[in-house]
Amino acid sequence: MGGLEGATRAYVKRVKGPVYVFTGPVYPKAGVQVIGKGRVWVPAQLYKLVYDAGANRAWAQWVENDNEARAGQPITYRDLVARTGIEFLPGINPAD
Repeated sequence: MGGLEGATRAYVKRVKGPVYVFTGPVYPKAGVQVIGKGRVWVPAQLYKLVYDAGANRAWAQWVENDNEARAGQPITYRDLVARTGIEFLPGINPAD
């Protein structure tokens, strides 16, 4: 998600008003892979949600957690909620 960091930062600098960014892991429902002595869980996917409160717009990136993964087209806020089961912005219905 390295290139997304720069693109997100550039967007935040351009807009006026608050922008909220959520980044997190998504673990498989079964068969979680662990690594190291501490048995750290390895996520299957990663997401980055950007919510521009001033424009009431939101979009997200969804990527596989592997060395070859590249960000594709953004997905909608509703798609991210459906994939994760998390309502990140309760009470808000952002435009896609």
